[in-house]
Amino acid sequence: MKKTLSDLGGLVYSTEVGRTCPTCRFAIAACTCHQIKRPAGDGIVRVSRETKGRAGKGVTLVRGVPLDDEALIALGKKLKAACGSGGTVKEGVIEVQGDHVDKVMASLVAQGFTVKRAGG
Repeated sequence: MKKTLSDLGGLVYSTEVGRTCPTCRFAIAACTCHQIKRPAGDGIVRVSRETKGRAGKGVTLVRGVPLDDEALIALGKKLKAACGSGGTVKEGVIEVQGDHVDKVMASLVAQGFTVKRAGG
């Protein structure tokens, strides 16, 4: 029995649009079936510093923020401005360039989130 593309799960990544939804095959940002959902967290925002896979450059990661995509992008913009550095939001994780764990934690606590430092 020969397997078809639909038996293998479909397209997951395209060089033209990046990550795609395996169900509707549109880019994740333009997904029409809304099958891609972040798992529900425990309500605690975890802030950590990581250098893995970044050529030794430190990045502050913010995970577990219980917001939708638009609000998460707006929060990422506020955090980057508060730290005076760049960054991005990828797959529900806010990345701020540099070691700004203390500033990010203080900003999140001021906004009413329950925050924990993760990873040492």
